[in-house]
Amino acid sequence: MDMRTEIPPGSLNLLILRSLARMGSMHGYGIALFIQQTTEDVLHVEEGTLYPALQRILLKGWVQAEWRVTENNRRARYYTLTPEGRKQLKVEIRQFELVMGAIRQVIEPA
Repeated sequence: MDMRTEIPPGSLNLLILRSLARMGSMHGYGIALFIQQTTEDVLHVEEGTLYPALQRILLKGWVQAEWRVTENNRRARYYTLTPEGRKQLKVEIRQFELVMGAIRQVIEPA
């Protein structure tokens, strides 16, 4: 049985920012792999979703990026959390917890 599921709307920024906060500077494929492995293969971030999200948060100043060579000797863009990104991560976590609490109120028995 395939347990993969879609990433809940609005939570991709949270997952990216938290991954960078936990692991430090990473390239896009590394971020996607970290999310997949950390969630035990439940969440998969597709390239077509990940890279536009990284570009958006780069433009917002939540991450900075630089080109480097990977461990496989390939050129890749590495992303690093900025101080603004750390602040936004706290906002994203609060919003996520608020939404999860509201959902719990609906799905749990009275």
